Amino acid sequence: MLRSISLAVFLAVVPATAFANSCPTIMAEIDAALPTATIAEADKTKVQELRAQGEKLHAAGDHAGSEAALNQAKSILGR
Repeated sequence: MLRSISLAVFLAVVPATAFANSCPTIMAEIDAALPTATIAEADKTKVQELRAQGEKLHAAGDHAGSEAALNQAKSILGR
């Protein structure tokens, strides 16, 4: 019984941890790509807005929302 409970807790925590850890990685990718990006200024502004939104959502614990915003920014960058 204890083993089943431990497994259930582990499976509940792992996905949340995976989301939490990928947000900073995506932010770092955006930060590295943005200075040399050859996109329109309006697109750079949108990427910066989405990057900021992703960081805010990450800090609030909404890792799925954060990833969505950050991945949208990456797609504008062509990544």
